[in-house]
Amino acid sequence: MAKLNVNIGGLEFKNPVTTASGTFGYGLEFADFMDLSKIGGIFVKGTTIMHREGNLYPRMAETSAGMLNAVGLQNKGADYFAETIYPKIKDIDTNMMVNVSGSTLENYIECAEKIAALENIPAIELNISCPNVKQGGMAFGVTPQGAAEVVRAVRKIYPKTLIVKLSPNVTDITEIAKAVEGEGADAVSLINTMLGMAVDAEKRKPILSTITGGLSGPCVKPVALRMVWQTYNAVKIPIIGLGGISNWKDAVEFMLAGATAIQIGTYNFVDPAISEKTVVGINDYLDRHGFESVTDIIGALEV
Repeated sequence: MAKLNVNIGGLEFKNPVTTASGTFGYGLEFADFMDLSKIGGIFVKGTTIMHREGNLYPRMAETSAGMLNAVGLQNKGADYFAETIYPKIKDIDTNMMVNVSGSTLENYIECAEKIAALENIPAIELNISCPNVKQGGMAFGVTPQGAAEVVRAVRKIYPKTLIVKLSPNVTDITEIAKAVEGEGADAVSLINTMLGMAVDAEKRKPILSTITGGLSGPCVKPVALRMVWQTYNAVKIPIIGLGGISNWKDAVEFMLAGATAIQIGTYNFVDPAISEKTVVGINDYLDRHGFESVTDIIGALEV
């Protein structure tokens, strides 16, 4: 059996398979379907400093080879997470990481500080695709300056592993990646959802209440792969790749393109045990090809 452990920002993962925020709840919801301790980590659902109800229904729509969502970061806030959810998940035998979101720098800082105080949460994933309400609603992560600003602010107060989740809705994702690397990000995860929409032709109306939403699933995989490859060749920090990963083969492709670890998202809704199966598949691949460690395939694409 090959060695499956990888290291991201000083944090050790037993294997490179993790689950994407917003698709795996708090992990507990999937405990009946798989052994949570068999995967490298779980990114729990997006957490904000204040309670959020999310967007009006309908806020999900099926698409060809994927789905659109406009849930709107519905959650009960950082205090609720710390007091109610954390005690239930803190002893799960894998890396439990929190996706942190905000609409102002102050929101990000306050939320990150609350999560930092939780001993068994070794990392956060900053969602910089959120709209900056003080700058007219433009997402923090769509300009190098905006991305750098939020990472700089959080890095000052957050002492653990800091992962920054990048938006694909930009002209050049490598410029964003370099900006957050320069401000102290330990790793980047990419890609977040792509902006899309769905229309009901009979009603002549948009399907989502918000008109547009985030596109995910197998349909975004080629774009995600391309962006991971470009980013791998632009920065030195580790990359966690995601976007349409549905099986071990997809995961291996992302690692060959430069990802140190991967996240499985939308496919959890199709097969709730897919992440555990992906660990087995990666190991089989490594054995078949004679690799001693999964780290041997990171960025090993021959071009």
